[in-house]
Parts: sequence; structure tokens; C-alpha cells
Amino acid sequence: MVTIKRKRKGSGKSGITMKDDLRALLYLSPWVLGFLVFQFYPLIASLGYSFTNLNLMGTTRFIGFKNYITMFTRDPDFYQSLKVTAVYVLFSVPFKLIFALFVAVLLNMKIRGVNFFRTIYYIPSILGGSVAVSILWRILFAKDGIVNRAIAYLHIPAVDWLGSPNIAIYTLGLIIVWQFGSPMVLFLAGLKQIPSSFYEAALVDGASRPRMFFFITLPMLTPILFFNLIMQMISAFQEFTSAFVVTNGGPMKSTYLYGMKLYSEGFSHFNMGYASALSWVLFIIIFILTIVIFKTSNNWVYYEDGGNM
Repeated sequence: MVTIKRKRKGSGKSGITMKDDLRALLYLSPWVLGFLVFQFYPLIASLGYSFTNLNLMGTTRFIGFKNYITMFTRDPDFYQSLKVTAVYVLFSVPFKLIFALFVAVLLNMKIRGVNFFRTIYYIPSILGGSVAVSILWRILFAKDGIVNRAIAYLHIPAVDWLGSPNIAIYTLGLIIVWQFGSPMVLFLAGLKQIPSSFYEAALVDGASRPRMFFFITLPMLTPILFFNLIMQMISAFQEFTSAFVVTNGGPMKSTYLYGMKLYSEGFSHFNMGYASALSWVLFIIIFILTIVIFKTSNNWVYYEDGGNM
């Protein structure tokens, strides 16, 4: 009888565990279904389409690596968009992270109304990627815009912020720098986790504020810096809205980001097969850069437990 009871008890536990698993799967099913239908399937389908001449206005047939060969040998716009995007990423991402860290350090100080300022500084990250803000940016930096009117009071000649091929990409990059709220919040959370005893010991040893920042604060924040760097790099490589709305790729394609190249091929020329190939090249570029950052992180990312990625 004892043996039978134990079996029944074990059977009951298995039944409860199975019910819990089924309940968990039921709750997860909307996300799993959405992932499979809207992310995984399009990802695999685009890989297949990249080897075809898929055109929304005609028939589709398999053409092998022709799209990739054309991309690397006969399409100057491909290299132009890569060059512009590289400049955009190298300018906007570091400045965004530096500015976010600077503001986070300021907001970590014990000042009156600091919660209000934290909210205000986060707002641009909510609005920054919208079409409305891109239009506002175009108005601000127009030849007769507010920015040129402001610097005119300082007797500085007007600058063609969006009309000069040498300046336009940097003006465009300021939009993403302005969206520093998300990395700022992460930096701020990291600053809160640094033990105050570190700074107290440094003060006893006579360390200055700059030395404490570079030898305590910055090393302790490197895991968050590592995460922010990867996420912001991926986001910058995929940027489209600001270039399309503010400059439409001009002047002289100096702001012709890779995202615009993708859009142009897929939805202006309806060459979805070629656009799919472009998207996979972008994926490979981002993947390689991410791997490089991960591999080099052992040399500059500090973890309290001494572990490595």
C-alpha cells in the first residue's frame, strides 16, 4: 500500500508539472507564433528571395548569386551607401554614448528636482525616430532655419547644414545623438550600482575627480558601455527615417544611407530579390562587427567577478 501511494503521489506531481508546462506554453504561444510568422519566416524567405529576380511587377525565377555579383561589381550606389553609413555610424554612435554618459553623471548628482530632469532628458528617445521630429529637424537646420538665425546674432555666417555634401551627414547624425535617453538610463542605473566605498577610499588616497572617473567610474561601467555600443551600432546601421525625411539621400547622395538603398531597390524599383540580397549583406556586416566587439571585449570590459564574455 505504501508503494502504491508513493506512485500515486509521484503521478500527481507529474500531472501538476505537465499542467504548469502547458499553461506556460499557452501564455508564450502568442509571442512564439508572432516570432515564427513575422520574424523567422521573413528572415528565411528573404534568404531564398536573394537568389531570385523577384520583382513585384513580374515573374520570379532562380538566378543564383547574380544579385550579389551585381551588387559588388556593377552597383556604385552600393559602395556609396556603405561609405555614407560607415561615416554615419562612426560619428553618431560614439557621440551619442559620450553625451549619454555625460548627462547620466550629471543626473546622478544629488540635486533638487533630479527626477524631473531625468524625465525631460528621456523624452527625445521616445520621439526622436518619428517622422514629425525629422521634419522638425529639417526646419531647424534649413538655410533660413532657427539654427542659422540664432548664430546670426553671434555674427557667424549662415551654414548650409543640409545642402552641403560635407556637412549634411553630420547634421543628420545629430538626430541620433539627440536620442540619448535609452543609453543614458542604462548608464544611470550602472552608476547607482557602483559602491560608494570605492570613492571614499579614493578620496582618502587624495585622488582627484577626473582620476576617480577614469579609474573607478568608467571601468565599472564598461559592461553597460559594451551593451550600449552593440545596440546603438545595430540601430545606426539600420537607420532610414531621418535620411528619407530630412534630406532624401541628398545632396549628391551624401546622406544616402544603406537603409535608403534598401528602400529604393525594394519599394521604388520593386526589385525585392536584389533588396533581399542587400539586407543579407547588411546582416553579415553587423554580425561580423558584433563578433569583433565581443572578441575584443576581453581587453576592455571589466566584470567584478573577474569573468570574461
